Amino acid sequence: MNIEQMLSVLDPEIVQRLKTAVEIGKWPNGVALTQEQREICMQAVLAWEYKHLPEEERTGYIDRGTKEEGEVCEDDHHKNEPEFKPIRFV
Repeated sequence: MNIEQMLSVLDPEIVQRLKTAVEIGKWPNGVALTQEQREICMQAVLAWEYKHLPEEERTGYIDRGTKEEGEVCEDDHHKNEPEFKPIRFV
């Protein structure tokens, strides 16, 4: 079975079960996944999501926000922190 054949039989319910199995390390019947099974399940989930879901709904998506032309990110959350001083052990 190639990847296209595998993806064609997956549906959202099966993908959710695979994701849960990867997350908790067990099949729904309680049997532990082997490392190889975990890797294959994760690959199947990611491949299915890539094919069927928009980017913002995929596993691992990070919303980086948007900026207008010329806009820069401000990093002022360190302004009120005291100067770094290393800890000395005596």
